[in-house]
Amino acid sequence: MLDDKFYSFIMRGELTKVALKNTDIVNKYSSSEVLSTEYIESLSLDLLDEDCVASAQLMSNVYTTIAAFENMVRQFVVKILMEHEGENWWNNCVPDKIRKNAESRKSEEEKIKWHTQRGESMINYVDFGDLASIMLKNYEWFEVHLISIDWARQIFQTLERSRNVIMHSGELGKRDVERIGTNIRDWISQVGA
Repeated sequence: MLDDKFYSFIMRGELTKVALKNTDIVNKYSSSEVLSTEYIESLSLDLLDEDCVASAQLMSNVYTTIAAFENMVRQFVVKILMEHEGENWWNNCVPDKIRKNAESRKSEEEKIKWHTQRGESMINYVDFGDLASIMLKNYEWFEVHLISIDWARQIFQTLERSRNVIMHSGELGKRDVERIGTNIRDWISQVGA
């Protein structure tokens, strides 16, 4: 069962949603009410335990933050590599082991035609933590953006640890959530992406 703080937090969020429901306020944090209803019906969310759903919804905000950050870092890496190597960035800039693992992962996913794949770009098949290794291999192009590779790697490891807890249906504590925000703010202040 959620403790009083989480319950209070969730209830305030629900009350805010109700208050905003009939307004025209829409921004990047808003979700489509129609789409939400459609997903709830498709997923049978209404049949699940309310406390488990409330906990998962709370963690979904954390997941959204980490996923958006991870994709921003992937875009940043590709942008820098494209600027310096052009279209051949994948073959010329990615360490062999990482490239082979990603290509194998993509090949396996292509066999399952009925399921959506990770994306068009090979960077989507690379583990989050491997992005630091790609930066290290091409450090002369990244050093103007980073304090050090160790700094970047530490941020990725910290966020990946939290991401893995959420992806395995766990729940992060407030300190973990605050740490995620601090790491993301530090990265954006330093790198800008």
